[in-house]
Parts: sequence; C-alpha cells; structure tokens
Amino acid sequence: MFTIFLFNYKIMDMKVKFTTLSTILLLFILMACGGGHRNIYPPSSILKNYRLTGYASWYGPKFNGRRTASGEIFDMNKLTAAHNTLPFGTIVRVTNLRNGKSVVVKINDRGPFKKNRVIDLSYKAAKKIGMIRDGTAPVKITILKLGRGRRK
Repeated sequence: MFTIFLFNYKIMDMKVKFTTLSTILLLFILMACGGGHRNIYPPSSILKNYRLTGYASWYGPKFNGRRTASGEIFDMNKLTAAHNTLPFGTIVRVTNLRNGKSVVVKINDRGPFKKNRVIDLSYKAAKKIGMIRDGTAPVKITILKLGRGRRK
C-alpha cells in the first residue's frame, strides 16, 4: 500500500513539473510572438487637463543634433521637451511657478534622469519661461493634447 502511494506521488510530481515547464514554455512563446513593446496609456479624456507639478530642467548644446528617443533629431531651438512617461507627440503647457510665464511644448524625448525632476525643456522653451540662468524651476505641467506615442 505504501509503495502504491509513493508511485502515485511520483506520477503526480511529474505532472506538476510538466505543467510548470509547459506553462513557462508557453509564456516564452507568447513573449516572442508579442511583436514588441507597446506603451498603454489611459484614455485621453482622463489625461486632458491633467496637471503635474515639480521641477523642470533644460538641455541644449550637448545634445543638439542628436537623435531623441522618439527618433527625431533634437533641435535646442525648437519648443520640445523630454518626459519619462507621456506619449511622444503629447502637447503640454509648462508654467514657471516663480514668474508665471508659460510655454507650449511637444514631448519628443525621454527624461529627465535626475531625481526630483518632472520634465526637461529644450533651450528655447527654457528661455521663454525664464529659467536658463537658474537651470531649474518649479513648474506646473498641463496636458493639452495627448500624443500617439509613435517613434519616427
């Protein structure tokens, strides 16, 4: 009787191992067939007029002429910005909370990569809101139009 129990236990153990291995294999197959990573964003109706506050910084000459994460060539004299999660092509208004000046920019890059920063502005955008000298400024970001998130 004890021998039958052990035999049944081994068969059950083999079934569990087989099920686990087949599940893992299926997951790998599905991941391989996925066709690439797609970001999923909330509906634009939810994000419309969404406001975010934090610190902005700016970038310019060092990156001018380089390709951005969206595939566009960075031009420090255009009104663009980098944000970590907003879809590429999103149009936002950035308002400097120190002086009330604002600028409308298009998200075409990823960043900022420094702690406590919510957006990186191009040189021209930073100049329009008066933050070139200080390098950073407290800002309010308002989403005006949600982009499609596509690379060029």
